[in-house]
Amino acid sequence: MRPGNSRFVAGLALLAACGTGAPGRPGALAVTDDAGRRVTLAAPAARVVSLAPSLTELLFALGAGPQVVGRTTWCRYPPAAAAVADVGDGLNPNLEAVAARRPDLVLLYHSPLNETAAAQLARLGIAAVLLRQDRHADVARHARLLGVLTGHAAAGDSIGRVLDSVVARPTPPAGVRVAFVVWDAPPTVIGAGSYLDELVTLAGGANVFHDLRPASATVSLETIADRDPGVIAILADSGAVVPPVWARRPEWRAVRAVRAGRFLVLPADLFGRPSPRAPEAVAELRRLLAREATP
Repeated sequence: MRPGNSRFVAGLALLAACGTGAPGRPGALAVTDDAGRRVTLAAPAARVVSLAPSLTELLFALGAGPQVVGRTTWCRYPPAAAAVADVGDGLNPNLEAVAARRPDLVLLYHSPLNETAAAQLARLGIAAVLLRQDRHADVARHARLLGVLTGHAAAGDSIGRVLDSVVARPTPPAGVRVAFVVWDAPPTVIGAGSYLDELVTLAGGANVFHDLRPASATVSLETIADRDPGVIAILADSGAVVPPVWARRPEWRAVRAVRAGRFLVLPADLFGRPSPRAPEAVAELRRLLAREATP
């Protein structure tokens, strides 16, 4: 696990595992979330509302799917998640709809809006945990955390070990130069702060915008052309038009990869978020990059 990603685990106290419990609450589970908030449960959560697609997927991977009683409109994987009640959006959530599901625990993506939501839920007596899943090491840590909070600690440890091994694996020599274009007007690309940059490196590619620290950044078309990626990677749902409509505009022909029609279309279902399926995503991206590297 990378040292820079240790901020979350530093505050984690799995008191039940140690048999000590929280003060005045024998057997309680206490954690510190990504917002630095101390959250305590009397017992593993039996009813969970997940307000982030990545966390919903993780819950199902842990075996906690039957405990999920609420999800966002965007939680579409695994397919079984579609049977869970839809409570709306995950940012600035509808707290009335969330509370109506009578959850023991609510999971939110860490953002300023959701910090406010978590405080409002706490006033209603509902425990809420704020988690930021931006890197694969985050998924490994949160697998262990949610495993304990939902009573699936062994599964959490197992998923965590697999993901730790993926992140720690020696990376192959950089081959195909890739630019991830996630928006066209203005052109927006993926930088080093994204798990997608991490995936490219693990798969043996090179993100031409790795020097940009944020997860994403707006750049000019001239800059993309100057970086001269060998392939343009895009996330797309099934049935997406390739090349994308924006690539047909005359100004985009300044980019050599666009002129050559070299697009790498990555299924949003697999590549749209950091997830327990990271080994599958790395293997598939490695296969696709090897195909691009073949003359």
